[in-house]
Amino acid sequence: MKALKRRSQCPISSSLEIWGDKWSLLIIRDLMFNKKLTYGDLLKTEEKISTNILANRLVMLENHGLIQKLVHPESKAKVLYQLTPKGVDLIPVIVEINLWAEKYFTLTEEKKSLIKEIKMDKEKFILDSMNSLLQP
Repeated sequence: MKALKRRSQCPISSSLEIWGDKWSLLIIRDLMFNKKLTYGDLLKTEEKISTNILANRLVMLENHGLIQKLVHPESKAKVLYQLTPKGVDLIPVIVEINLWAEKYFTLTEEKKSLIKEIKMDKEKFILDSMNSLLQP
């Protein structure tokens, strides 16, 4: 992995340089809630990421050790993307973003259900989510 030239020693700034852009966080979100996805699956999200941006972010996230490629069990022409343990460690960040968004945005019933589940026992939700993503 190429060393990242950091703008500052601030941990927030350094972290955002790796995963803080809109598209990277959405890719991480999709891999968290869907476990393993193909390139084509990631293109089909409602945010409509362009192919060049998706390809760029996948390479960048892989280079920084947040995601990994897996052999697709049904097609040698496809790969599956999966979060690495380093990527899974972002679950608490995604949980807090969801809780913040609940305060300020109108959410779908599906998202409200997720927030309700998180609020029942946030620590358990985080641990269960992390454990399910770290299972083969």
